[in-house]
Amino acid sequence: MRLRPMPVVMISTLTHRGSRAALEALSLGAVDCVGKPEHGGFDEAFEYLPDLLLAAANARLGAGGQKSGLKPPEEFRWNGRSVFIGSSTGGVDALETLLTGFPQNCPPTLITQHMPASFLSSFAARLDPRIAPSLKLAETGDPLLPGRVYLAPGGDYHLTVVGDDQPRCKLSAGDKRSGHRPSVDIMFESALPIAERSIAVILTGMGRDGAEGMLALRRSGALCIVQDEATSVVYGMPRVAMENGGAEAAFPLQTISREILKLAEKRPTSAASEALG
Repeated sequence: MRLRPMPVVMISTLTHRGSRAALEALSLGAVDCVGKPEHGGFDEAFEYLPDLLLAAANARLGAGGQKSGLKPPEEFRWNGRSVFIGSSTGGVDALETLLTGFPQNCPPTLITQHMPASFLSSFAARLDPRIAPSLKLAETGDPLLPGRVYLAPGGDYHLTVVGDDQPRCKLSAGDKRSGHRPSVDIMFESALPIAERSIAVILTGMGRDGAEGMLALRRSGALCIVQDEATSVVYGMPRVAMENGGAEAAFPLQTISREILKLAEKRPTSAASEALG
């Protein structure tokens, strides 16, 4: 990869060892990893492999640059807004870069990343000690509190949010949406009751998952941003969100954590509305 960078899609077994290998491959520059089931189910597991190979052929290798996100601010005062992040192809590095810019008392954050459940478990264990806030796989009943980052566990469940006065996580069983479980659209749509206290973010990824949900959130009062084309490995999900009007602005990966914190920081009301202008 150092001498002759080329798009790599890794196919890894859904075992603990395979999950660790998959994350190592992604860290070294692989575009994406596909889970290989141990006992049958190959048709479903590889259903989107042709699309992924086509996306990888056009991927921007090293688009996000080195993990050079901003350092967390020394002071942060939360204004009550929760953050909902969707990501897919290229999202492992993107999420690490973004979250390293979050302070220990960051806004409550829910993340849906398209990956097999075993990969997500290893990803959470790998990422938690590398960032200031606490990160874990979401469980039903987890409260949305400052300093907490919840990652969708995938498998049979979508990550959603329930409750108005005291929002909390809920794992919801259901069919795939836009070919994915967990689905970004389903997470975004669950946040509609608290849209005016929400920030929606879409990072690099293939397809269009999240664009419709982001548009619904924006129409209901949420602040919505995406990763820009230049730093996206695959400018699919963010592009659709920009084209359909769901996203208000696009920012480089290296600065997107700062932009999120601006929107989630306590300050005069007029300043929040002007932050995207």
